[in-house]
Amino acid sequence: MKAGIKQISDITGFSAATISNALNKKRGVSKQTAEEIFRVAREIGYLDSNSISKIKLVIYKKNGLIIEDTPFFTLLIDGFALECKEAGYEMSIGNLDARQEGYLDQAKQMINEADTAIVLLGTELAPEDLSIYKQAQCPILLLDYWSFDMDFNGVMINNADSARMAVNYLSRCGHKKIGYLKGSFRILGFQQRQSGYFSALRDINAEYYPEYTVEVGTTMNDAYKDMLKFLDKKPELPTAFFADNDMIALGVMKALKEKGYRIPEDISIIGFDDLPYCEISSPRLTSLRVPKQEMGRLAVRRIIDIIKENDEVRTKIQVCTEFVGRDSVKIIK
Repeated sequence: MKAGIKQISDITGFSAATISNALNKKRGVSKQTAEEIFRVAREIGYLDSNSISKIKLVIYKKNGLIIEDTPFFTLLIDGFALECKEAGYEMSIGNLDARQEGYLDQAKQMINEADTAIVLLGTELAPEDLSIYKQAQCPILLLDYWSFDMDFNGVMINNADSARMAVNYLSRCGHKKIGYLKGSFRILGFQQRQSGYFSALRDINAEYYPEYTVEVGTTMNDAYKDMLKFLDKKPELPTAFFADNDMIALGVMKALKEKGYRIPEDISIIGFDDLPYCEISSPRLTSLRVPKQEMGRLAVRRIIDIIKENDEVRTKIQVCTEFVGRDSVKIIK
């Protein structure tokens, strides 16, 4: 039987008039009723994905330790908004905080909104957080996260290869003892960067020294305080550190300078993201530049492809970084 308004009425219990008004976006139908009607209409094939006119960027927070402390995401959102505007889609932003009461109900409502496709900014996601998003009735794409069971489309940073590039650069500069500034909140991106760090050590036949891995908080202030505590023990330090991101690198640099270490004369540091702070820090921080605006644009382009083509082939798009050399790395002769 061909899907129609009668079938929607049989399933939802709403009258044909109410269903017609909801589908035509007329006044007098509550938001909750309209969302239920659109959900059923999509499920039974009455509506196809071409009825979608809105793209919502949903910002997920597990604890906010990454999302709330960096301008990285502001730049990414700028690119996202520009691409939506140029493509003629209405753009909105929603926030989901796993710490808040009612989070699951709020998430269910967001992923089933009428006329909306979802791009989920999943920087702070973990595998156990994904089950609810697998229930989405609308097109959905993960941004800055990848699901290893391949249930989602994704756009993310090429983290492992970027970290390898940084460590290989330190090796070419003559550094043999290369440490790792490890963020204590182990988001997927940090795990992949750590994997790249280890791969690079194997590439250059360098020994791994566990004592040169320093775990610090992921905010600039927490990284600063944790590094001060570490330095109070007067440890032996490597000649260079690769940091999980710029916020960590900048916090650690502050602690090192406070304890009398010179950068890069005594110790070199490379960050990750290339935030605006890198250009004005002292010394200027060498980093890996993530094309933040373009990453937001790519996410919009991919979700539009899914909307228009009803594309069921899942893809993972990896965005490459650019090495930006500044003043925080010493060349050892």
